[in-house]
Amino acid sequence: MLTLHTAGLLLTAAPGAAPVPGGAVAVDGDTIVAIGAYEEVAAAHPGARVRRWPGVLTPGLRQWHTQWLLGQAYHPDPREYDELGDRMLTGERLAALEMTESRRSGSVRRGLQRMLGHGTTAVAVTGGFRDPVVSTAVARSGLRVVPALLAPGILIDAPDLDPLREGRDLRGSVEEPLAVGARADLAVFDVPDEAALLEAGAGTCVATVLAGRLVYRRR
Repeated sequence: MLTLHTAGLLLTAAPGAAPVPGGAVAVDGDTIVAIGAYEEVAAAHPGARVRRWPGVLTPGLRQWHTQWLLGQAYHPDPREYDELGDRMLTGERLAALEMTESRRSGSVRRGLQRMLGHGTTAVAVTGGFRDPVVSTAVARSGLRVVPALLAPGILIDAPDLDPLREGRDLRGSVEEPLAVGARADLAVFDVPDEAALLEAGAGTCVATVLAGRLVYRRR
């Protein structure tokens, strides 16, 4: 089904591209077929389903540290929050946790869902995933796997689920800008502009579209 995604501000992250107030992206299947002001895109695609979002509409983000986040951290089940808290466990807290196969696979799935909840649509990997549990879960998620050729080192105490934490601008935090003919990987953040997004972080994500599919929506 043809779908128009529109928000208060469209940021394509293309070199030299200006923000588009009230911009829209038309998606057919897994492909972007039009980008521009909502009125123009809607007029060219009558009958399309419209999804209106608050804030800014951008390309999906790239997560550099997927292997660490899924392989060296534990993402608690909501049923464990009273005991473990709701944040990922690392270091000594992770070492002290009795890790069963069920816990491990559940943690990987939840970690991927939390990445989607931060606008992530691409994961950078060097040499492929060594852990078959992670490899299978990523393949099933539909996340785009890209080479980590220009990956930065870990610039914070431990990698973060927020791909914007390492001080990059939006263009440096996406795998590719929005363009007609490109795969429809989008993210929406409940902030007014790019400066506010970089300050508040990707935890403001309200929706993630992966290859044209709405895979995350904040309730």
